[in-house]
Amino acid sequence: MSGDVAVLGAGMHPWGKWGHPFTAYGVKAAREALADAGLQWRDVGSVVGAATVRGGYPGYVAGATFARALGWQGARVTSVYAACASGAQAIGTARAQILAGLADVVLVVGADSAPKGFFRPAGGERPEDPDWLRFRLLGATNPAYFGLYARRRMALHGDTPEDFAHVKVKNARAGALNPYARYRKEVSAEEVAASAVVADPLRLLDICATSDGGAALVLAGMDFARRHAPTSPLVRLRAVSTVTPSYPNTVLDLPDIATDSAAGVPAGERSFRASIAHSAYEEAGLGPGDMSLAEVYDLSTALELQWYEDLGLAAPGEGAQLLRTRATSLGGRIPVNTSGGLASFGEAVPAQAIAQVCELTRQLRGQAGERQVPQAGAGIAANQGLFGHGSAVVAVR
Repeated sequence: MSGDVAVLGAGMHPWGKWGHPFTAYGVKAAREALADAGLQWRDVGSVVGAATVRGGYPGYVAGATFARALGWQGARVTSVYAACASGAQAIGTARAQILAGLADVVLVVGADSAPKGFFRPAGGERPEDPDWLRFRLLGATNPAYFGLYARRRMALHGDTPEDFAHVKVKNARAGALNPYARYRKEVSAEEVAASAVVADPLRLLDICATSDGGAALVLAGMDFARRHAPTSPLVRLRAVSTVTPSYPNTVLDLPDIATDSAAGVPAGERSFRASIAHSAYEEAGLGPGDMSLAEVYDLSTALELQWYEDLGLAAPGEGAQLLRTRATSLGGRIPVNTSGGLASFGEAVPAQAIAQVCELTRQLRGQAGERQVPQAGAGIAANQGLFGHGSAVVAVR
């Protein structure tokens, strides 16, 4: 049996700082996705909500929260929490329900109303969680972690602050063309360099903001989709990867450091992010060379360069060189973050992996306007969540 499911509808609430409850953003996105699919709310057999612990009890039970806001009609509900990977985990859950024959049509929704400033650990005490420990014992906020990662790339691969700045320039140019983006203004490398230092070498414009926003997808089995839209080219989800790490720790991959399986990733094995992508490619029966575009989790400009390598778009250490050739820009060989990425949106945590698939859907349908990748045939979206949550989705036309 084919593992494909169809994307019949994609909808979003624009990102920003709107000051409303997260439910309002999710309902707006859901209604837009249903309209895009040409379906009514009563046609939905299941709702999978990507949870947000910052939303209190309604956030923990996001599936039921959205179902009630749309109007009780008997649909199944599921709530999924996986931090930044929540949206992809929700997509994976919806896909499994469809393939299991539990529902013909599933609505996937994620939304967030984010606090001002950088994120703090949410959800209570978690002394077994390395990310919680990073915050509490080291005082290493996300920007501090991003800065250390940037320094690591500079030391290992020769990346420069100018390379990081050009990631922002590239993504801001795409975001300026996206009506859902929070920041719709192009920036120059000089403006990035002039912004305040947050975590050396990264500056304010190298790091994504926190945002409010929502995204939704209407997914369906292939038989239902063909009956519902017999003449339309269908976007299909070919793979959803939610793998966990294979090894407990990682170490610097300097050539003169011996690595063993007890201390880190053995030589020749894949890092966590690379394994997320590989699992998706393997399930889809495709590879990096088959992709027309990619949406990646650019929490910082330096992390986007790392994703190029983890997705197999560039060899290890050559992410910055791929950027310098403009291959990842609009009009390039393999455009990355045609939506504008988190650089243009900011983080609305449960929604962002869903929003990535919304962008893939519009690109594969040829509906991305001035951001359109010509003849897009396949794309991959990737990010990761706290505590070893993986997230990658491959979509094809």
